[in-house]
Amino acid sequence: MHLAREDAIVSAVNRLLAEKGFEAMTVDEVAAEVGIAKASLYKHFPSKEDLAAAAMVRVMNRARAFLDGLEASSSPDDPLARLKAVARWTMEVQLAGEMPSLPSENSTLRAALTTNKDYVDGLMDVSDRLGAWITAAQANGSLNAQLPPIAVLYTLYARACDPVLGFLKGSGLYTDEQIIEMVLITCFDGLKK
Repeated sequence: MHLAREDAIVSAVNRLLAEKGFEAMTVDEVAAEVGIAKASLYKHFPSKEDLAAAAMVRVMNRARAFLDGLEASSSPDDPLARLKAVARWTMEVQLAGEMPSLPSENSTLRAALTTNKDYVDGLMDVSDRLGAWITAAQANGSLNAQLPPIAVLYTLYARACDPVLGFLKGSGLYTDEQIIEMVLITCFDGLKK
């Protein structure tokens, strides 16, 4: 029962973070969405930062599982295809409303995440794997080798919280798949013809 309740809490936090972001989300909203008293919520997570960190760790674990599956099912000889698959997955998760908004630079959540071992370990693992694929894609000529790999990595991370997805979805003019394809093209092929 305890684990099921924590799972429901983290799911609610994840949805609220995706909708509102950390600063606008309140503990009262989380408790109301789960249907428990605020005091009960604090028995599971002592602070708003701990709530949000648990949601961010969950997403990081999903990303790691996705990368594991991608490594098992795709060719290491095509690192660009792997990078595109990761970008596609992050956009699918965001369009489904399941991607928490990343915290701002001065956020108390950002400070909490930098001291959360599970989050930091996950981030390092994901960054290392993506970094290896980036450098392999640059070495084989499928990505611009003049760009620092870190710039490419952060560009890929930005797709996970890209507001363009929401703007295009809100227009009602495009399907999720069309939106993803347009953003993938701009990300990997640029804007020139």
